Order: sequence, then C-alpha cells, then structure tokens
Amino acid sequence: MDIFVTYQSAADWLNNNQGVLGLLIFVFTLLLGWVSGIFSALRRKPKFKINLIDGPTYCCTYLTGKSHRDYEVHRTGIVLYLSIANVSSSASRIERISVGYHWHLRPFSSLWMRNTLGWFWLTDQAIALEDFQVRIGKSIKVYPFLIQRNNLSPVENKTYLEVGSATSGVVYFEQADSWGGCFPSIQNGQVKVKVKIEDVFGRSHLMIAWIPAVSFEDACKFNPSFGKTLANLHRQPLSTEQI
Repeated sequence: MDIFVTYQSAADWLNNNQGVLGLLIFVFTLLLGWVSGIFSALRRKPKFKINLIDGPTYCCTYLTGKSHRDYEVHRTGIVLYLSIANVSSSASRIERISVGYHWHLRPFSSLWMRNTLGWFWLTDQAIALEDFQVRIGKSIKVYPFLIQRNNLSPVENKTYLEVGSATSGVVYFEQADSWGGCFPSIQNGQVKVKVKIEDVFGRSHLMIAWIPAVSFEDACKFNPSFGKTLANLHRQPLSTEQI
C-alpha cells in the first residue's frame, strides 16, 4: 500500500510540475554538453612526446681566453639529438625549442635561487657552422638538424606533425660569455637538462634528462666547429681549454 501511495504521489507531482521538470532536463542537457565539450577540447590539444636518441647529445663548458674582472670568461655549448612524436589527436607545428639547466652557484644569492634552484634557459638556438657527423668505417653518418638545414644532407626539416607522426634531429645551443659559476652543475659526469618545446598554439611540452658533460676535444669529435658559432659572429679567437 505504501509503495502504491508513493508512486501515486510521485506521478501527481510530475503531472503538476511538468514545466519545472522540463527546465531541469534542459539545464542538465546543457551541463552535460558543456562538460563533454571540455573533455573533447582537452583531447584535441596537441601533445608531444620527447625522447633523446643515441648520438650527439652532450654538454661542454669551455674557456674563451678572455677575462671579466678576476674571472675567466667561459661559454657552454649543448647539443641534443631529439625525437619528437605527436601522440595527441590534433596536428601541430614545432614553434620553438629551449633548453634549461642549473647553474653551479653557491647559495644564497638571488641568482642562486633563480638559476640554481630554478632553471637557466637558453631560448635561442645557435646556428652550427658544420653538420654533426661521425665516421663509420669508410663512410660518414650525417645527423639531420631539426630546425636548420644540413650542408651535407638533402634531408628536409619536418616541424609540422600530423597525428601519430614523429620527427627527429639535432638542436644546438651556445650560452653567451659567462663567468664564475654561471655554467651547468655537473653530477657524476652528467648535467641535468630540461627540454621545452612550444607548439604553434603556445602549449609547452617538457622533458627532463641527464646528458654527458664532455671535454672540448670530445665535443669536437661530432662537429669540428662545436662551440665556435659565437666566436665567429664576434670575430674573436677561441680557447680550447675546458673548465
């Protein structure tokens, strides 16, 4: 009997409040569509997966032969052989590539807080004067650049990534004249770096990795002109001594 009364009461309420019920259904439908649209938009955002490939990936800090007050001036060169895959459901283009690392500063200055606890960023790539390459037997393997054109290889740069596609190549950076502890902190022969790739929509894609810190001589094995871009631009001689 109670169940019948409850059912009858519910039926009477629905009959008497059809307008309210219709409004609630309408609002719920709008809310469901809004939430569905948000999730759909999130799925359509580009997402790049970044990896390092075996090859020319390393860091080297070297002296320039100049001095600043009581400090010897040095520069840092970083080369990364990257693989970038679009693992989202939306195509996009690689717009900018930056690399960050921690300076080797003593606490507790503002520079230490910003660039040792935080990251110091190289946001502009340097134009490598020669291709990165390695001799294998009687042949020479040329590593493709990701952004700039190769001199020894006809490979076309691919920065627009369709859904499920990938690209790879070398990116190269040189830090301008620095002194003191304004160079990458090294732990067990490795430097911790953060790679940031910005797509054409302004979205950032990040990867953190450890890369080898090598001597200037070893750095030049892949490229005889490693570390010489800024020196050539400023028409200055370059020391080959490593810090």
